[in-house]
Amino acid sequence: MNLEGYFYLGKIAKLHGFKGEVSLFLDVSNPKDYENLKRVFVEINGVLTPFFIDSLKPKNKGFIAVKFSDVNDENAAKKLLKKSIYLPEEELADLDDNQFYDHEISGYNVVDTIKGDIGIVDTVIDLVSNPLLRLEKDSKEVLIPIFEGLIQKVDRKKKILYIQAPEGLIDLYLG
Repeated sequence: MNLEGYFYLGKIAKLHGFKGEVSLFLDVSNPKDYENLKRVFVEINGVLTPFFIDSLKPKNKGFIAVKFSDVNDENAAKKLLKKSIYLPEEELADLDDNQFYDHEISGYNVVDTIKGDIGIVDTVIDLVSNPLLRLEKDSKEVLIPIFEGLIQKVDRKKKILYIQAPEGLIDLYLG
């Protein structure tokens, strides 16, 4: 299956009622960014299949209740459970110079205002209480909490993430 041009949004987690509604778990930092979805692509047997959304209700902790067009009963909805959902990258809103989508910064070099080059982004760990940047530097793991003011600039052309880490944090990992 070719996922080029698509990004992983989450999974269809469970049934929501008996009329074909499902709960999607959005594996993203800010689920509110996706409250106006009109469609998603569901991976079914290795094929990304478009599903159009009739209604969408935000819930809590990254869940949204969705009613898909043409999914009108519990049996049809059950066939979608545990399926991954994707969106085309071109449907993402443009972000400011100090914002990023979690999926886009994998492989970016991270430069701290004090310590300089501190590693390469491996992934964003999306903890509800506090998301983390996971970096690799000389085979060492570096975890940096993502908070307001951490990201100074995202240079998409050079694939560099400029940050200002809290004093002493980088020393805990890299000495």
